[in-house]
Amino acid sequence: MHRFAGLIALVLTLLAASPVFAYVDELRRTPVVKAVEAVGPSVVSITAVAKRQGRSMFPNDPLGRMLQKRFFGELPQNNASSLGSGVIIDGRAGLVLTNAHVISGAETITVRLADGREFKADMIGSDPDFDLAVLRIKDARNLPGVKLGDSDGILIGETVIAIGNPYGFSHTVTTGVVSALNRTIKTDRGRIGNFIQTDAAINPGNSGGPLLNIKGELIGINTAIHKEGEGIGFAIPVNKAKVVVAELISTGHVAPIWLGLFGQNIDQDMALYFGLKSVDGMIITETFPDTPAHAAGIKAGDVLAGMNGRALRNVDDYLVRLRGHTKGEHLTLNLLRDGKRMDVKVKPSVMSRETAATLVAKHWGLRLADNPKGRGAVITEVAKGSAADQAHLQPGDLVHQIGNRRLNSADGLLAGYLNSRMSGTVVLRVQRGRGLYWVKLRR
Repeated sequence: MHRFAGLIALVLTLLAASPVFAYVDELRRTPVVKAVEAVGPSVVSITAVAKRQGRSMFPNDPLGRMLQKRFFGELPQNNASSLGSGVIIDGRAGLVLTNAHVISGAETITVRLADGREFKADMIGSDPDFDLAVLRIKDARNLPGVKLGDSDGILIGETVIAIGNPYGFSHTVTTGVVSALNRTIKTDRGRIGNFIQTDAAINPGNSGGPLLNIKGELIGINTAIHKEGEGIGFAIPVNKAKVVVAELISTGHVAPIWLGLFGQNIDQDMALYFGLKSVDGMIITETFPDTPAHAAGIKAGDVLAGMNGRALRNVDDYLVRLRGHTKGEHLTLNLLRDGKRMDVKVKPSVMSRETAATLVAKHWGLRLADNPKGRGAVITEVAKGSAADQAHLQPGDLVHQIGNRRLNSADGLLAGYLNSRMSGTVVLRVQRGRGLYWVKLRR
C-alpha cells in the first residue's frame, strides 16, 4: 500500500512539472490577472480623519444655536473618519491621486500600501468641482506607480478593471465593460459632465481608486455610484485628470474659467427667426471686451451649436461642459452665423474674483463682503432698480447660499456666479436678523 501511494505521489510530481501543467497555469493568468498583478502594488487605502463640531439641537434656527452656545458653550468636537482609495501616479515623488471628497476637511491623512506599510500624507491640492485631489506620501520614495493611459481612445464595450477598498475590504478587484462615455451626473455641487460609465462594481470605499484597461493602464479615477440603480459606476477620464493634476501640483487649486460670453436657450420662435432646424444650442447674447470670445470674433446673434465637435443642447449643457475644462486647454466652438457653419478656436481665461464681483454688480445689482462674524457673505450694496432691489434685498443681509452653492465667505460668490450666471432666476438663501429666507433674483 505504501509503495502504491509513493508511486501515485511520484506520478503527480512528474505531471506537475510537465509542460502541459505549465501551459494550463499560464492560461489562468489572463490579461485581467496580469493587469491586477502589475497595478495592484500602486493602489492604496486612504483614511482621512477630520474634527467635526457636535450636532446642534437647533440646526436650522440661528437664534436657537446662539442661545445654546450662550448657555451651554461651544459644542464638543469629535473625530470623523472616511475611507477611500487612491493610486500612486508618481512613485519617485510619492504622489497619490484620489477623489477630493475622500479627503475633504481632513486634518490627518494616512495612506496604507498593498504590502501593509502605512504612511502619513500631505495634501498638495484639491478641487471639489473635478472631485480630484493630489497627496504626497511622507518619508517614502521609489514606490510602485501606475502607467497612465489615454482615455480619448476608450472604446464602448471594452473590458475595464476597478481596484479599490469597498467597505474596508482592501484591494478588491471587479471587472466590467465601458457602458458609455461623456456622461453627466448630478452632485450636491451641481451637474458635472464627461464621465466614463461602467458596470464594473464600484461601492463605497472604491472612490479614488483606478479604472484600468486590459493593458493595465490607468484610464480613469472611480468617483461615484448611481444612487438609483445597481451596477452603474462612473470614473473621471485620465486625460482630464492629467490636466487637473498639473494645475493642482502647480498652484494647489484649479482656477475657474470662462470664455467671456453670455447666452440663452433657443425657443421655437427664435428657431424660426434664425432659420434653425431645431431648438438645440444657445444664442449668444453678449460678449465682453478683452476675453477669448471677443478676441475670436464671436458676436451677439451667433448660435453656439457645439463644442469640440459634440452638439450642444442648451445653456446648462454649455456650463456643465465648460466646467470640465481648465485654463490650459484649447476648445473648438462650433458656430452658426447667418446660416453658415464656422469653427472658432478659443483658450479659456481665468475668471478672477474681481471680474465675478463686477459682473454680479452688473447683472444682479449687489456687492458682497466677507462676514466678519463667521460664514456667509454680507451684502454691502444694492443698486437701485436692480434684480436685488426688486427682490427687496438690503445692505446688511447675510447670504448663505447661491443656487446650490454654500458660501463660506465672499470668495464663494465666484463659484456661485459661475454656475448661475446665465440663469433667468437665481435663488439665494438669506438671513436678516434672526430669520432665514429663500429669495429669487430675476435677471
